[in-house]
Amino acid sequence: MTTHSRQVTASNAASFAAPHTVSRTALNKLSAAWLVAGLALVVTNAQAVNFPVTPSQRGTAQQIAQTGIPLSELAPNAPESHVVKRGDTLWDISKLFLKSPWRWPELWGMNLNQIRNPHLIYPGQILVLERNGDRARLRIGEPVGETARMSPRVRGNDLSRNPIASIPFHLIEPFLNEAVIFEKNELEAAPRIVATQEGRVVLGKGETAYVRGDLGTNTAYRLFREPKPLTDPTTKELLGFEAVYVGTADYIRAGDTRSGTDGTSEIVPATFRVSTLRLEAGVGDRLAPVLAREFTNYAPRPPENPIGGQIVSIYGDGLVAGQNQIVALNRGAREGLERGHVLALWRDGTRTVDVTDPARPLMKLPDERHGLLFVFRVFERMSYALILNVKEPVKAGDRFTQP
Repeated sequence: MTTHSRQVTASNAASFAAPHTVSRTALNKLSAAWLVAGLALVVTNAQAVNFPVTPSQRGTAQQIAQTGIPLSELAPNAPESHVVKRGDTLWDISKLFLKSPWRWPELWGMNLNQIRNPHLIYPGQILVLERNGDRARLRIGEPVGETARMSPRVRGNDLSRNPIASIPFHLIEPFLNEAVIFEKNELEAAPRIVATQEGRVVLGKGETAYVRGDLGTNTAYRLFREPKPLTDPTTKELLGFEAVYVGTADYIRAGDTRSGTDGTSEIVPATFRVSTLRLEAGVGDRLAPVLAREFTNYAPRPPENPIGGQIVSIYGDGLVAGQNQIVALNRGAREGLERGHVLALWRDGTRTVDVTDPARPLMKLPDERHGLLFVFRVFERMSYALILNVKEPVKAGDRFTQP
């Protein structure tokens, strides 16, 4: 085999940012950023920016635009006004004004004329809540004082000023490369590390790994280890394979097969350099191409149709999970689950004895809703979700429904 040339494309040469610690406050804002995006940019040409809004969401917004929202649907302490700040998110602002933060289309519909684009927002704009009878509407107020100096004036299609991001993408970006479910354990036939620099047992960042396998034309790879099967907690159906994420490695030099003078052949593996690490890399670790970055806005919303399922596993080594951790779900694209869906977590009611009854009958207490999930990555039969908030530890087998 002769050395072949490679062309680096935008997708397979994308660099990978090393994961970092995610704060509780930041991830509480994760699912939120999209509605902030939808609260306050005045654009005269509504087609200037294409934003993902479903017909159902638009219909809800249009209905609210005509009637307003009942006062009973407002949050108990809904403010009279709110100044948009950098770091505000859709979830946070929706929680300020509404009882259910995923019902952002209603908030958008409270001022559909001014809020033309539910994807962008600028710091400094003022959201004013107006109550009239038993209904409420939202409007954009005029900035004053310091707020007026910081608020951009957008006219026509002038989008030259930078709005705040629709979501704090950097919080979930690491997991888009790291948390992966393989449908058929493709890693079994994937390229693999066969030797290390100077025969070392483990490899660190910047060190050399030697690889065999079909590399195609990719140049940037993720490293994985020990794929494990994931099965449905109830039906035991095999849903996919989850591998332990190790890090990333970059292609340096192609391998070759050389013929000796005695008629034998000699294998020369390809050369890679380890670029980022979560764990120490070593012989046997498998390579999969780095994926193109997904710069898609996540619109937090409930599923349009009833859905229910269970948590398959906790991402990582833990047996239970809490707020800001990732869980794998036994529902995916085939069941209609989509990125941005908000789901309710349920705790099974415990079984106990009625001590007030001489017969001491066994009782099962009602199931209790105790948290919310935010779906950020969807595969055919499974999905990954972040735990936005939760009252009790979450474990495999716990169930979820539409909120």
